[in-house]
Parts: sequence; structure tokens; C-alpha cells
Amino acid sequence: MKIFLHRLTYLVFLGVLTCLLVSACSKNVNQSATSSKQLLPECRVVQHGMGETCVPNNPQRLVVLDEASLGNAIALGIQPVGSTLQHDNKFPAYLKDKTTDIKPLRNAQPSIEGITLLQPDIIISWKNRHESIYSQLSNIAPTALYDWLGNNIKQDNWKEYFNFMAEVLNRKEIGQQVWQHYNQRIEQLKMALGDRYKNKTISFVIFCCGGIYSETENSFIGDVLRDAGLQRPESQGFNPKGAINFSEETLEMADGDVMFVVAHGGNETGERDLSILQKKPLWQTLKAVQQNRVYYVDPIIWRARTPLAAEAVIDDLYKYLVNTP
Repeated sequence: MKIFLHRLTYLVFLGVLTCLLVSACSKNVNQSATSSKQLLPECRVVQHGMGETCVPNNPQRLVVLDEASLGNAIALGIQPVGSTLQHDNKFPAYLKDKTTDIKPLRNAQPSIEGITLLQPDIIISWKNRHESIYSQLSNIAPTALYDWLGNNIKQDNWKEYFNFMAEVLNRKEIGQQVWQHYNQRIEQLKMALGDRYKNKTISFVIFCCGGIYSETENSFIGDVLRDAGLQRPESQGFNPKGAINFSEETLEMADGDVMFVVAHGGNETGERDLSILQKKPLWQTLKAVQQNRVYYVDPIIWRARTPLAAEAVIDDLYKYLVNTP
């Protein structure tokens, strides 16, 4: 009988102890889960070129790794803590004093260590530029990469990219205000142009990297010119790559009633090649040259692919197509 009572007492004690331990563990687990949940920032899932990522609702420290992302962020009212640079290793002049406190990053392959030191809470760039280091970037902060090349055939790819950033950065209302202002300026420009260019073509020619080419209708500049009601030469119409190459033998394809020209690379590449061509008789055969309607514009602005750059292009169109006799 005593043995039975001892065993019964032992079993009761063991049962009570087990219940207490389970209760305590459950309480600790729940507290731990609650604590972890509180530590995680609120985020939203966004789709991008590499899949989906949960990004902060209100990002404070943005790092951008392409020049279009920089201009888009500033247009949306966000100054990144870090950004890659332009071709001349400077921030774009059209952004004026809006880049003062931004940490410059190496353009071709930004330093992972340098990005980490900036402590970003979000990173944005293009898939075709940084797909190879996406996992490393994602280990630093939530990273969204836009598939620029995959969408390059679209007429308004640059607009879609801006809208993508407005979504990722939770600034859609500000993005709509940016487009309202752009559309208002476009309508004002169209009124100022009237019908004077109704039957004329506007060419855009780039001297860069040892060649001559143009960005076609389905490009940033092609879209802005089309929005303004301006026509391109037939050779500069839609192209799946968004660009077309010329040679001296096919230079007539670069001609138009008006020709806007940009040159990259200073005296070593683009500007040198342009200078050499201008001294050849072939250059004088172009209609735009003969009519003194060749205008040299800023390559960074005319190829920037951002709303703020589009505003600067509109300024140039006023200058050369409206205010120039």
C-alpha cells in the first residue's frame, strides 16, 4: 500500500511539474514571437525583375545603383544616401543642388562593403546591371531590380520604371503629381509649337563609343518627342533594341528637318568623331546642316530617362523649336 501511495504521489508531482514546464515554455515562446514581430519593420511585398521582395513601408535610407533611379528618387522627394555616378564620374548637372549629401559609389561594379557601410533599408537598380550580385545586395537590405531590358520594347518604358519606383517607395500619389506636371508642360509646348513642325522630322543622333547611332521611337527621347507631337525620320521608328546604328555610308538615315546631336567621351571618342565628320563634305550634304537646324544638346539630359530630365528636354525644345527663328 505504501509503495502504491509513493508511486501515486510521484506521478502526480511529475504531472504537475510537466504542466508547469509546458506553460512556462509556451509563455516564453509567445513572448519571443511577439518580441520578434515587434522588431521586424512593417513591409509590403512588391514584384520585380528577380521575383518578389518585402520592402519597408516608409524607407529612410535608399541606395540606388543606376542613374535613372537617382533622378526618379529625387523626383519622388527622396534623396538617396548613396548612388552610382554618371559617365563623367559626376552626378547629373540637371539635378542641380539635390545631390549634395549623396555618397558617390563606383559605377561599373559598386563596392558591396561601401553599400553596407551606408546601412540602407532598401536598394533599387536594374536587373541587367546587378543580377549577378542580387543575393549579396539582398543580404544588406531588401532589393528590388527592375527588368529594364525585358521591357525595353515598350514605348514608355521610362515611365513604367518611374511608376515602379513610386510603388516600391510607397510614393504613388507624389508620382501622379509628377505626371500631372509633365503632361501640363507637354500640352503647353504643343500649343506653342502649333503646326510649324506638322510635316517636318526631328532626328536625334548620338556620337559615342566609336560609333554613330540614334535612340528610336521606343526610347526615352522618342517618347518625349512623340508626346510633344513631333515626328521622327522613318529610319528612327520602332526598333526592338530601342536604338539603330549608322555609318558614314548610311549617314543620310540620320538626317531630318531638324537634328539634335549629343556627343559622349570628350576629345577621345564622341566629340572627336563628331569633329572629324563635320570637316568632311559628307556632313554638308545633310538637310539639317544645310538649313542650319543642327542643335547640340546635353547627352546626360537627353538620355537620362527620368521625369526631371524630360522637363529639361522640354526646355530645350522651347529654346530650339519655339524661340529660335
